Amino acid sequence: MIKITFIGAGSTIFARNVLGDCMCTPALCKSEIALYDVSEERLNDSEIILRTLNKNINQDRAVIKTYLGTVNRKKALANADFVVNAIQVGGYDPCTITDFEIPRKYGLNQTIADTLGIGGIMRGLRTIPVLRDIAKDIEEVCPKALFLNYTNPMSILTGYMQRYTKVRTVGLCHSVQKCTEELFTNLDIKGQLDGHTELIAGINHMAWLLDIRDKDGQDMYPQIRKMAAAKNAGMKHDDMVRFEYINNLGYYCTESSEHNAEYNNFFIKSKYPELIEQFNIPLDEYPRRCKKQIAEWEEERDRILKNGKITHKRSLEYASYIMESIVTNTPYKIGGNVLNTNLITNLPAEACVEVPCLVDGNGVIPCHVGKLPVQLAAMNQTNINVQLLTIEAAVSKNREHIYHAAMLDPHTSSELSIPDIKKMCDELIEAHNEYMADFQ
Repeated sequence: MIKITFIGAGSTIFARNVLGDCMCTPALCKSEIALYDVSEERLNDSEIILRTLNKNINQDRAVIKTYLGTVNRKKALANADFVVNAIQVGGYDPCTITDFEIPRKYGLNQTIADTLGIGGIMRGLRTIPVLRDIAKDIEEVCPKALFLNYTNPMSILTGYMQRYTKVRTVGLCHSVQKCTEELFTNLDIKGQLDGHTELIAGINHMAWLLDIRDKDGQDMYPQIRKMAAAKNAGMKHDDMVRFEYINNLGYYCTESSEHNAEYNNFFIKSKYPELIEQFNIPLDEYPRRCKKQIAEWEEERDRILKNGKITHKRSLEYASYIMESIVTNTPYKIGGNVLNTNLITNLPAEACVEVPCLVDGNGVIPCHVGKLPVQLAAMNQTNINVQLLTIEAAVSKNREHIYHAAMLDPHTSSELSIPDIKKMCDELIEAHNEYMADFQ
């Protein structure tokens, strides 16, 4: 029997989607599913939802077991074939709130703060120690398991696992699957999706749509560039930052404009506050989103528990397709986050890059991309600097490298002085307290 362990199963909506996908997959529907979390309440919610889903769509063919707390983590992982990671260390309250409130005191505004910037740095630093312990358990009780990481900051956490543990790891993000569809939808040319081909590569949340061709093999970028420029000049919309990338860098990228607004030094600038309005940038978007999601989940949970009505159709999330491909030795293509083993030749070997990968019974096999356009590699490098220094800080337990990561972050360094950057880092480390035990 295939065993799938879900770490962070209290992420109920995501666990439902990924594990619901597995229940919809013939090769996986009879798996043993181990749900693990450190929150008893959230774990109980997920267990109820998934048992109901298993009954409604899978004739109770999956075997579902729950494991609470770190003392039971090895039991949850024992003999697992696949480990899905969706933890959020520190949660929305207090840690995410802290990651926004303290930087705001220093005049540093953020939109999402889970991937880069000071918020991404802090999230990475409080998560790596937990991953370190999880990796030790995997190496001991399920050394052949494939670790499917969905937790942000993707490049920092996946890169740590790939460089400093023996765990077979791939990072997964749905922004690759959605990239071209979002572009075509925002340009109102969604009907041209049929039969198109594409090449996407770079780093997570800033992988580039390098080539896009219609069903006849014709390059679509000349049309896309004209339309993107016209739309940004003519109206306000939700994807203005990425369209500005097209206008000035020549290419579209994978993750949303609200994310990318804080990955550079171009848009969120206290000296030019009018840019926020001009490019329709939603400051403090993630806290608002968290509050909304928490409220919506509580309503949905109560509704499901009341009438038991829950169903699921297989989504586009990569996890179940990867598992199915490996189990059945059926080739499948993904966009995966992997160590840069000469895959993108003008990015560092230590970087975690997002490239096309083939999956089959041998596992995840990344594909060689070659050289990115120089301006795109340069944009990626500004983010990679922060990622590598954050990993270095976590591994060395050297507070100076936290300062270095923040000093080299494009957005942070464009807004704050070095003394204020260091002071802000110190205040965040103190506020996160137990989660930053390595730096106290």
